[in-house]
Amino acid sequence: MNAKYAYEDFHEGRVFNLGPKTVSAGEIIAFAKEYDPQPFHLDEEAGKKSILGGLAASGWHTCSMLMQMMCDAYMLDTTSQGAPGVDFTNWKRPVLAGDTLTGTTTITKGRLLSSRPGLGIVTLLHELKNQEGVTVCEVQHKLILKQRATAQMDAQQGAAS
Repeated sequence: MNAKYAYEDFHEGRVFNLGPKTVSAGEIIAFAKEYDPQPFHLDEEAGKKSILGGLAASGWHTCSMLMQMMCDAYMLDTTSQGAPGVDFTNWKRPVLAGDTLTGTTTITKGRLLSSRPGLGIVTLLHELKNQEGVTVCEVQHKLILKQRATAQMDAQQGAAS
């Protein structure tokens, strides 16, 4: 097993730190052009005239940045088997060009899957804040992970073939 983190490492109450990530105007516009071309995501003046108050990242862009921050912090070094869905996403405040995001992932629950021996499922609660400490996004979802022994056994079988 090459992964640092397995199901057993995602115990209730564990916190992973995320970021920092500074959001540029260029990346807001590039994401918006490709995926969410609303005026307040494409143009500073349109953003200022909107309730968002400036050039604002799409909520979907914010979620994508959260995913990258998760990957950088821990996800790429886990036995992750994917996520069965998202419980909720709350975009609390706009993410504006120049904002610096930091955050946390907190493990709120975990259990082994009786239907799939060697796998567990955990609930993750993510919170992103801007440089002023204001919460901009909250996301909760579940993640399926291999137990350490299962991951080690799979790695040994893979090496033998």
